[in-house]
Amino acid sequence: MADTRRFWNLLSGIYSRQKIGDENAYRKKLAKTQDHFRPDMVVREIGCGTGTTAVIHAPHVADYEGVDFSGKMLDIARTRAADAGVTNLTFRQAALEDLDATGNFDAVLALSLLHLLEDRDAGIAHVAEMLKPGGLFISSTVCIGGTNGWLKVLGPIPRAFSLFPILKHFTRAELEASVQGAGFEIVESWQPKEGASVFIIARKSG
Repeated sequence: MADTRRFWNLLSGIYSRQKIGDENAYRKKLAKTQDHFRPDMVVREIGCGTGTTAVIHAPHVADYEGVDFSGKMLDIARTRAADAGVTNLTFRQAALEDLDATGNFDAVLALSLLHLLEDRDAGIAHVAEMLKPGGLFISSTVCIGGTNGWLKVLGPIPRAFSLFPILKHFTRAELEASVQGAGFEIVESWQPKEGASVFIIARKSG
C-alpha cells in the first residue's frame, strides 16, 4: 500500500489538472446524486482525490467528509475547499479498511475506487457498516471484465510493478451482485455508454 500511496502522491499534480473525460456524464452523475441529498445529511466520500466532487456536493448537505490515503491529493483538496469558501467540508487521510464503521452516515460515496480494491466484496461490506439503515451507497466503477479493451491489458501491471495500483477485472453484473450481496437494494444502475464507468445508487436495507 505504501508504494501505491507514493504513486498517487506523485500523480496528484497531474491529476488535479486533468480534464474530465465526459463532462456531460459527470454532470449527470452529480445531478443524480444531489437528487438524493437532503440539507441534514452527513456524507462521506472515500477516495475523494483532489476534492473536485466533494467541493461541489458539500453545500447540499450538513456535513461532508472527504477521505483519501494520498496526503498530496488532500493538500490540493483542502486548498480547493478553502478557495471555494466551503466550510462544512473536512478531509481525512486514511485507507478504506482503516475507517470507522459506526453506522453514522446517511450516504457514502466511492467514486473510481472499487476497481482498485484487492477485495471488492469486503470493501462494500465495510461501507455498509458505515451507513445508517436506509443509507445510500453511491459508486462509479470501471468494469472491464469480459472486455478486450486496452484497460484490460493494465491488469497484470501491479503484479510486476508494485508502484502501480491494482486494477481488478469484473463485469457490471458481478459488481451489482456484490452490492446486493452486502445488503443493498439497487435504486439505479447507469452506464452512459459501453466501456464507461458504471454508476450505481443503492440503499442499505433496514
